[in-house]
Amino acid sequence: MGATTDKIKGATNEAIGKAKQGIGEATGSDRLQGEGAVQEVKGKGQKALGDAKQATKDAVNDAAAAANKNL
Repeated sequence: MGATTDKIKGATNEAIGKAKQGIGEATGSDRLQGEGAVQEVKGKGQKALGDAKQATKDAVNDAAAAANKNL
């Protein structure tokens, strides 16, 4: 997956996880609260992976541009 895809999936999982936690709190469902917490953390991890991929891509592009400038 690309960086943008990871970021979008991460944001989606994070939002769904927060919603599940809220519904779980409103209904008194510990199971739904737990599922929501896990999904939110998963989303944060996906977003972090997307950020890392983007940072790596940017660094490679910057290094290539600097190398080409020196030619």
